[in-house]
Amino acid sequence: MQTNFSLVQLADANIAEANQILRNCVHCGFCTATCPTYVLRGDELDSPRGRIYLIKQMLEGGEAATARVVRHVDRCLSCLSCMTTCPSGVHYMHLVDHAREHIEETYTRPFAERKLRDLLAWILPRPNLFRLALIGAWFAKPFAALVPGRLKGLLSMAPSHIPSPSPVDRPQIHETEGVRKGRVALLSGCAQKVLSPSINEATVRLLNRRGIEVVVAKGAGCCGALTHHMGRTGDSHAQAVANIAAWTREIDGRGLDAIIINASGCGTTVKDYGFMFRGDPTLRDKAELVSSLTRDISEYLVDIGLGDVLSRKLIPVAYHAACSLQHGQKVTEAPKQLLADAGFDVRAVPEAHLCCGSAGTYNLLQPELAMQLRDRKLANIGRTGASVVAAGNIGCIQQIAAGEMPVVHTVELLDWATGGPLPEALENVQLPEPAT
Repeated sequence: MQTNFSLVQLADANIAEANQILRNCVHCGFCTATCPTYVLRGDELDSPRGRIYLIKQMLEGGEAATARVVRHVDRCLSCLSCMTTCPSGVHYMHLVDHAREHIEETYTRPFAERKLRDLLAWILPRPNLFRLALIGAWFAKPFAALVPGRLKGLLSMAPSHIPSPSPVDRPQIHETEGVRKGRVALLSGCAQKVLSPSINEATVRLLNRRGIEVVVAKGAGCCGALTHHMGRTGDSHAQAVANIAAWTREIDGRGLDAIIINASGCGTTVKDYGFMFRGDPTLRDKAELVSSLTRDISEYLVDIGLGDVLSRKLIPVAYHAACSLQHGQKVTEAPKQLLADAGFDVRAVPEAHLCCGSAGTYNLLQPELAMQLRDRKLANIGRTGASVVAAGNIGCIQQIAAGEMPVVHTVELLDWATGGPLPEALENVQLPEPAT
């Protein structure tokens, strides 16, 4: 694609990066076939190629974002399926992230929308505040019909059960069982440890069982993904800086073999810290080191092995590939391999490349499209004939749990198969008898 940025514009590192990304695009349109919003709407401007044209025009002109540009960029899920499909290597993620930052800086949204986004950016990264908000939403849920606009959707999505905080998530060192074979840091996260603390608990048990010491570093918290994808890079970079500092202290102290992420949306962002701080000489090297050490839990478990599988469960499991894992991190086989090694009957979900509609805050900000994608995903999962769904991202788990089939994190099944407890979501489900 031909671009026409001025030399003055290209002196800006972000514009220079956008220019290179745009020049890699050859207009082929392969991305349209795998873009969820284009599949649903059939509108060229709701495809990656269409959005690229809009972003190019906006950035080249040095213009403030218009309502038209904002509408179509907001509809993008950042699922990154287009990046898997693209034959030219267009790094759409960095381009749309830059566009969202530009929108945040130059466009004034309607008051109600602006306040909703402010609310989400303030509450979701703060676990204690998020927990209080969920408790309040639970009490207000019976009156959801009386609440105006998107707040009605927020209340309707409040979970019926809010788990107690887990002691596992406090800053500490989880010692190994037996001889120590490795040492890792675990990102305990923000929303996940409120909605499903059992995921971190299963992760710690699984790693400790394999002789891996697990550190929950003091000062580490939200990865920054939620605010980053809202264009609020000031917030997201501050959250990233806190994590980099916390993990650097551990690296400089007793060392780390890896930084483990069990929420793939977070993993995609942490793996990008090196790029995010490429222009900061004081943080660049530390950020690059953190990114290089970051592994999805499934990647790390494939390397160290599961250990002894106590019983082959033989349960048919539909594996849902989170977009941030399969497209953002290119981790496709590890979770399926681990589930198969643990004795589960792993079943592929049709249209696995299409997003479930969760996408961070997308299901809160674009509920109509998100529900269409959720229903499509649930129908495809139903075709597998599975008894349970496994996924590697908390957002997907919450989104898909709206269906009838129980949904658990992959590590919860792996922990169960290797000596851990039955996942809570499966306690009232009729399961096949395990085989020894």
